[in-house]
Amino acid sequence: MRFYRILLCLSMMLPVYNINAQVLVDVKVDSLQLFIGEQTDITLGVTLGAKQKLQLPELKKGDQLISNIEVVDIQRPDTNVLDEGKRMEIIQRYTITAWDSSLYYLPPFEVKVDGREYKSKSLAIKVYTVDVDTIHTDRFFPPYSIMDVPFAWIDWKWIVFGSFVVIFLLIICVVLYYHVVIGKPIVRIIRRKKILPPHKIAINEIERIKADRKWAEEDSKEYYTLLTDTLRTYIKDRYGFNAMEMTSTEIINRLISDNNEEALSELREIFTTADLVKFAKYNTLINENDANLVAALEYINQTKQEVDPNAKPEPEIIKETDKKRMNQVLAMRIIMGVLIVISVCLTCWLIWRSVDILL
Repeated sequence: MRFYRILLCLSMMLPVYNINAQVLVDVKVDSLQLFIGEQTDITLGVTLGAKQKLQLPELKKGDQLISNIEVVDIQRPDTNVLDEGKRMEIIQRYTITAWDSSLYYLPPFEVKVDGREYKSKSLAIKVYTVDVDTIHTDRFFPPYSIMDVPFAWIDWKWIVFGSFVVIFLLIICVVLYYHVVIGKPIVRIIRRKKILPPHKIAINEIERIKADRKWAEEDSKEYYTLLTDTLRTYIKDRYGFNAMEMTSTEIINRLISDNNEEALSELREIFTTADLVKFAKYNTLINENDANLVAALEYINQTKQEVDPNAKPEPEIIKETDKKRMNQVLAMRIIMGVLIVISVCLTCWLIWRSVDILL
């Protein structure tokens, strides 16, 4: 008999259990204690079948749950899918506040599922009052004035550092732009070129003529042409006038104030013989050619100007090829574009950061 009684009780509870298992209504409050005017949230959760229709409590902003308990805000419901889409959970949050100190009993929330009413559990909240000086009622304190936030370098250090970085990047961009537009290379390759003095160049050329004796033996005209051209070049570089475009007589007359009579006599003899060979078809002998070669060397040695051994050689700038220059310009344009993009992004970040600190 005892077994049958238990079985009968279970059979009576089973329908209630099934109904509760289908629809579950739960409610909770974030804070059970608060001061007058303080706000807290009440969360209403309803679990039901996916195909069932739910009707939440018809509450609006400004409504009162009970006396002195006001609904301040109602958020949009959230939906969670359960059991692979067979069930769902609807969550509704209400923000409430209290306007008087007391222990309040909140009645259950009522919802409707497919037209059937379901209730949540009840809630209770305790509202405390704010201590007021009732003895010194004549004391009134004005509101606090606006306080200035103290300046702190730690808040601005990245802004200052970023500003210097932006300025540095912009300087690089300006330098690159200048070299791209003007066309001057950023790096010039300069090497010191050792330049021989005029007398050494002339002596080397005469030694070359002397080594190739076929000019003296086969073609006297070509031989004297080379010899006089060497002397003219030496005179041009040594005395600074264009001896290559002057006649022999003009050169001699020009050198009267700079050379002694012995040097001019040797030079005059060489030029006279050379003019006879080139214009009068005069045939010279081998020893005569050698004598004029020696006379040319003596003239150079008598009139040469020694160079200061401590003097630095003149610098020579190595020019770049057009293709290499074009590659450098392209590379500078790419680098300049990247730096500009970085500068703009960094500037935007600095502005945003500054406004964020100031506000």
